[in-house]
Amino acid sequence: QAQLVESGGGLVQAGGSLRLSCADSGYSFSSYALGWFRQAPGKEREFVAHISWRGDSTYYKDSVKGRFTISRDNVKNTMYLQMNVLKPEDTAFYYCNTVPPIGVFWGQGTQVTVSS
Repeated sequence: QAQLVESGGGLVQAGGSLRLSCADSGYSFSSYALGWFRQAPGKEREFVAHISWRGDSTYYKDSVKGRFTISRDNVKNTMYLQMNVLKPEDTAFYYCNTVPPIGVFWGQGTQVTVSS
């Protein structure tokens, strides 16, 4: 069964860093554009960043530009989100999916909590 599995979340103080990983399992997503999304408590899920299948084009939500970096390694079938200078408003569950997202590929997500 094809799935994407997120990892790397945790609790960090404001100003800290985390690196999230998204690994595919059961199917290679190397030919898909991929993205990171997040959902904060009581809010709708929102787009954070996406990367082309080759990794040569990226796009970010305005509020994370300059702080987050999306990348991928198609040999390892893994996508990353390096998050620096984290803010309390970055607290959310983070998910990866194709771009545009495909419903069956939503995983459990990984929780990121930023304390002030």
